[in-house]
Amino acid sequence: PYFVGEEKVPFRPPRASSIQTCVRAGGKHNDLDAIGRSPRHLSFFEMLGNFSFGDYFKADAIRWAWEFVTEVLELDRERLWVTVHTSDDDAEAIWRDDVGLPAARIQRLDADNFWQMADTGPCGPSSEIFWDLGPEHGAEGGPAHGSEDRYIEIWNLVFMQFDQQADGTRVPLPKPSIDTGAGLERILFVLEGETSIFDTALFRPLIGAAEQVTGHTY
Repeated sequence: PYFVGEEKVPFRPPRASSIQTCVRAGGKHNDLDAIGRSPRHLSFFEMLGNFSFGDYFKADAIRWAWEFVTEVLELDRERLWVTVHTSDDDAEAIWRDDVGLPAARIQRLDADNFWQMADTGPCGPSSEIFWDLGPEHGAEGGPAHGSEDRYIEIWNLVFMQFDQQADGTRVPLPKPSIDTGAGLERILFVLEGETSIFDTALFRPLIGAAEQVTGHTY
């Protein structure tokens, strides 16, 4: 309702942040079959989010995301890649010219970089931030062409620009907005220098308890 202008945003300024507890289900990106076979997919996970309801937009969302991952989390800039939608010249220019990310580490994707909540409703192009685990984890080539076990998405910046109608047309929203999602557990395993979510300080105590109960070693 805030995105499409049906309700007045109760926050001043009209921004918000959240920690959303999630259970993986079906939908557009159905990753259920990856649980237990992948070092980065969980049945339950926590999603960090920040939102702008007609306040800041693409340029600030990108710059602040980069500031957070490189200056607050202090991730190695040389191991970060981003993707943008095939149509989004603005996002690519911001990453390249404002942030200073080399053009070779900015790639374009189609459906993977367009987010919509359902068949109708708010939607828009997105830009994703990826961490490179290194050559021992698969083929090079970045998120678009390399191994998905090597390039791990940690943050998705969605640029809410349209309201998709039942007939498939997209009407511009009253005010462009922002909706982002960052995987808490994925960021944790990057920060701890691990290559699997299950080897982090979040899960090792749980696994240790299971080892004691079952008599088996992980």
